[in-house]
Amino acid sequence: MNRIVISEQHKAHRDALLHLVTSFDTSVAPLIGQGDRNVIKAMPFGQDILAVKSFKSPNIINKWVYRFWRKSKAERSFYYAQRLLALNVGTAEPVGFAESYKYFGLDRSFYLSRGLKPDFTFRELIHDVNIPRRDYILERFTEFTFDLHEKGILFHDHSPGNTLIKWIDGEVHFYLVDLNRMSFGPLSRKQRIHNFARLTPLRAMVKAMSKTYARCANMDADQVYREMWAETEQFQYKFHRKRRLKKRLFFWRR
Repeated sequence: MNRIVISEQHKAHRDALLHLVTSFDTSVAPLIGQGDRNVIKAMPFGQDILAVKSFKSPNIINKWVYRFWRKSKAERSFYYAQRLLALNVGTAEPVGFAESYKYFGLDRSFYLSRGLKPDFTFRELIHDVNIPRRDYILERFTEFTFDLHEKGILFHDHSPGNTLIKWIDGEVHFYLVDLNRMSFGPLSRKQRIHNFARLTPLRAMVKAMSKTYARCANMDADQVYREMWAETEQFQYKFHRKRRLKKRLFFWRR
């Protein structure tokens, strides 16, 4: 590795953390999720488990961009996680990140965080209507999203798999993952409403979230619902159109 940055709490374990990264490809540690671009492994670290994420090697242009002009996805994930925790927003504790360079460009990058053991993700709320206290969880999640917006956090990858949900002492807690695309600053009404577009195709869920968000933001509930559902429909249309196009262009991969 050409560069490795470790959080203050873990600096004493730099060599051990570096070993996790350099042995990533040969490690038989179990995978977390089934990502087609990036790979995450649950790797043992003393008495803990760390989630070590290997980002896909960037294309030839981005190799130079991430080396000289823009922070890599791993570096952004690390510093965004620190910023979220400072704002009292749930996410996995950031441990460090590492980068390797080749021919003056970025070749590989890794993000290390403390492993989380969620009960489920937001996606399960879509596919399992029998989850206990589902309506309550959805209401608390919408309040959580409102809190993000009030703190000036725009999570661009606010999608079903990127919020982990965990019950602790009878209270539901939310943790953001896949953090490399975020921006910070005051949010417009359109940005706030659009931030819900990717979460669910189910009208009833959108209706429930719009009602709670309108209450939190002191907005008209019917108007928020119309705007939120319009953003959802537009996203779903573009999403399915893109999938159909990919099937036609890459039919030979079937």
